[in-house]
Amino acid sequence: MQERHTNRERYFDETIHTSTKYYIPYIEKFISLNKATSVLEVGCGDGGNLLPFARKGCEVVGIDLSNTLIEGGKEFYKDRDIDGTLMAANIFDIEPEKQYDLIIIHDVIEHITEKKAFLSHVKRFLKPQGIIFIAFPAWQMPFGGHQQLTHSKVLSHLPFFHLLPASLYKFILNTAGEPKDTVDELLDIKKCRTTIEMFHRLTKETGLEIADENLYFINPHYEIKFKLKPRRLPALIKGIPYIRNFFTTSCFYIVRHR
Repeated sequence: MQERHTNRERYFDETIHTSTKYYIPYIEKFISLNKATSVLEVGCGDGGNLLPFARKGCEVVGIDLSNTLIEGGKEFYKDRDIDGTLMAANIFDIEPEKQYDLIIIHDVIEHITEKKAFLSHVKRFLKPQGIIFIAFPAWQMPFGGHQQLTHSKVLSHLPFFHLLPASLYKFILNTAGEPKDTVDELLDIKKCRTTIEMFHRLTKETGLEIADENLYFINPHYEIKFKLKPRRLPALIKGIPYIRNFFTTSCFYIVRHR
């Protein structure tokens, strides 16, 4: 497991950097971010992505399944004197008592089994003229299996091995001595994998439309993680269905009601 995944405050600060430098400028092309803007993040973790939106005066609400991450996020917000609502809950258990101008779903949909039901439910929280920012790694990209979560230094830096058949993938993880919960999580991600083509179909099936698409050859978050300059996928590769998944380390989408 890479050190940033065990040092939560470091990871929190890294997400703040990427959100400030890349997510906000992208989103501001489609919506104003100010005191009148309400923002909901589904799968917020400890709230690092949301904090820069709060700094701009937005009303921010974050929901995550992990009580541990939520409680840690509350402490980080308190230490930085930032207002925000973070709650541990399952979005499926919540009925939309209000709707939001912006919904963020970042590195979440690739963990969801019932993607169609998920998007159908989440869009009920979106105002008629609101937008959803969705980002995820294309499944076939070098680390699309989230193998950086493994405890083995070799496996955490080994590209593409998540594309092996599930039985062989599981055998390698077990042979390397990975804990059962890590193996189960990685196998679940393999089952829930998300491709660009799948996402396009999902938007149509759930009554959403894609307002904008950005496919990255070098993920913007790699700047703070690996000191690499973000680069978009070349147009020639972007136009080739399926093949493009192998080269897309992050997919940025703005979607809205159809």
